[in-house]
Amino acid sequence: MGYDQGVLREIRARVDIAALIGAHVALKKRGNDLVGLCPFHAEKTPSFHVHPDRGFFKCFGCGVGGDAITFVQKSENVAFGDAVQTLAIKAGVELQPENPRAARARSEREAMYEANGLAAGYFARMLTDERGASARAYCRKRGFSEETVQRFGLGYAPDAWQGLVAELERNGIDLALASKAGLVKTGQRGYYDFYRDRLMVPTYSTTGEVIAFGGRALGDAEPKYLNTSTTPVYTKGHHLYALNLARRAAQHDRTAIVVEGYFDCIALHQAGFQNAVAALGTSFTAEQAAELRKYAEYVFLCFDGDAAGNAAATKAIDVASKEVEHTGSSVRIVLLPAQEDPDTFIRSRGAEAFRALLDAAKPALEFRIDSEIDRLRAGFDSPARVAPKAEALIRRLAPREEWDRWRVYVANRLQVNVDDLRNSRFLAESANFAPQRGGSYAPSRHIAASVEPLSFEREVLSVLVEEPALGAEYRRRIDPARFRNAIYRRVYERIVEAAETLETTADVFGLFAEDQAMLDLLAEIGRRDRSSAVRYGDSEARRAHLERVVERLGLEDERRRYRELSDIIDKRLASGASIPDELRGEFEALVAKLKR
Repeated sequence: MGYDQGVLREIRARVDIAALIGAHVALKKRGNDLVGLCPFHAEKTPSFHVHPDRGFFKCFGCGVGGDAITFVQKSENVAFGDAVQTLAIKAGVELQPENPRAARARSEREAMYEANGLAAGYFARMLTDERGASARAYCRKRGFSEETVQRFGLGYAPDAWQGLVAELERNGIDLALASKAGLVKTGQRGYYDFYRDRLMVPTYSTTGEVIAFGGRALGDAEPKYLNTSTTPVYTKGHHLYALNLARRAAQHDRTAIVVEGYFDCIALHQAGFQNAVAALGTSFTAEQAAELRKYAEYVFLCFDGDAAGNAAATKAIDVASKEVEHTGSSVRIVLLPAQEDPDTFIRSRGAEAFRALLDAAKPALEFRIDSEIDRLRAGFDSPARVAPKAEALIRRLAPREEWDRWRVYVANRLQVNVDDLRNSRFLAESANFAPQRGGSYAPSRHIAASVEPLSFEREVLSVLVEEPALGAEYRRRIDPARFRNAIYRRVYERIVEAAETLETTADVFGLFAEDQAMLDLLAEIGRRDRSSAVRYGDSEARRAHLERVVERLGLEDERRRYRELSDIIDKRLASGASIPDELRGEFEALVAKLKR
C-alpha cells in the first residue's frame, strides 16, 4: 500500500526517536547527540549516535542509519509497511489507502514543497550576497544573531523582477505551479517575482516542509508585510509559525506561548523561550488551537501592551482564549506594558523580566471579567444599576460552581455590596418569574454579621451562672447544638437540664463539685473583669440579653437559609429552569427581612 508522504512526515515528526530507540538501547547524552552501543552489531565502544533534533540515527561502526521507521524495520525485522503501521498507532496518525485522485493531489503538493524549498534556499543565499546588505542590517537592528537567522531560515528577496523566476526555471520548476504556490505572479510579459526587496520569513509545517512565506518590506513599499495566501499546502488560519521548532519544548512541559508576529516569536526563541509560536497575523482560530493542543495543555496568550485598552484587541484575546479553552487547554493572558510588544520588551528588559510577566499572567476568565469590570467602572451607572449588570456578566462568563466566588471578587472591584449582586438575580432574570403583585424589594446593604461562636457561648454561660433558673426558659430556644466549643456545650447542657433545681451561682458550682477543671472554668467566666460586658443588675436585664442572643441566632439561621436558597436559584438559572413562586417568595421575604 502506498502512503502519502505527508502522512509519513507526520509520523516521523510525532515520534520521539530518542524515546523509541532508548527503549532498546542504553543512551547517554554527548553534546547535542545521544550515544550508545549499536544494537545491529557487536561492539565494546559506543559508536551508535541518535540525533533527536534532526530525527535520525547513525552507527559509525557498521554504517546503519535512518529514521524512526528504519529503526523499527531493522530492530523488529519487519517490512516497511508494518513499521509504518506500528509507528502510526504509537503516534496517533490514521492511515488510509491512497486513491488515484489523492495521489495526484499529493504529487502536486510534493512539487509545491519542492518549489517552496528552492525558494527558501534562494532567499537564504541572497541574504548573504552583497545584495542582501540592507536585510542583514535590518536583522542586526532587530538583534538577531547569525545562529537565529539560520535557525529560522531567514532570507532576502532582491529588488528584482526575475530573480526567483530564473532560479526556479534553472531547477526545472513549473512556473504555473510556482504561481499557484504564491511565489511568482503572471503579467503581460510573463512571470515575475511576487516578493521584491523584502526580508523573507519562511513558515514550516511540523514535518519540516516550507509551506508559506512572509515578506517584510525594507523600504517604503506597501503593504509592510506581504504573506502567502491560501494554497494547496497552506491554509491561512490553520498553521502556527515556528511550531516545527517549538513542539519539542512544548511537549516537554506541555506549555506554549502564543504571540502575534513573526519577529515577536523569533525574539522569544533567541531569549530562551523555545516553546513560543505565532498566529501568523490572523485571529486565533479553532484549527490553530487544535493543532497546538497536540503538544501543549497550558497556553500563554501574549499580546501587545496596547491591547489592554483597545476594545478590538480585547475581543481578539477573548476569542483566542475561548478557542484554546475549547480544546481542553488552560489559558493565561500575558499583557505587556503600553507601547511594548514581546520583541521590544525582550530587547529592552531581558528574559527574566519576561519570565516575571509569565509568572504574573492572569487566567483567561479573570482577564475577561476584569475587562467587563473596567467597562462598568467607566460608565455613569449608580451602584443600584451596576449590581444587576455585574451579576449578569458573572453568570455569562463564569462556570456556575464558581459564581459566588466571582461575586465577591467583582463586588470588591466595583465597591458594591456582594449581596446586591446575589439579590439582583431576579432583576437580571425577570423572565423566569411570573408577574408579582405588590411592591418590589430593594437590594440588601445591611445584612447583620453572623454571631461569633465563642463570643455568644461565653455570654450565655455568664448569664446562666448568675441566674441559672433562666436555663429552663431558654433551653429550647438556644439549642445546645449551636455551641461549637465542646466544653462550653457540656456546661450549658448540665445547667439547663438541672435548671429547675438551681437558684444561685453556688448551686451551679455544686453541679461540678467533683470536676476541678470545670470549677476553674466557671470561676473564670464569673469574674466581673472578664465578662463585665454581659453583667446585668437584675433578672430583666439578663433575660433581655438572652433574647438578643436568640434573635442573633435566628438571624444566623436566616442567613444560612438565604445561602441555601441562593445556591438552589443559581443551579436552576444555570440549567434554564424557572423559579417556583414559593421559592421566589421565600427568598424575597428573607431579603426584605435581612436588610432591616
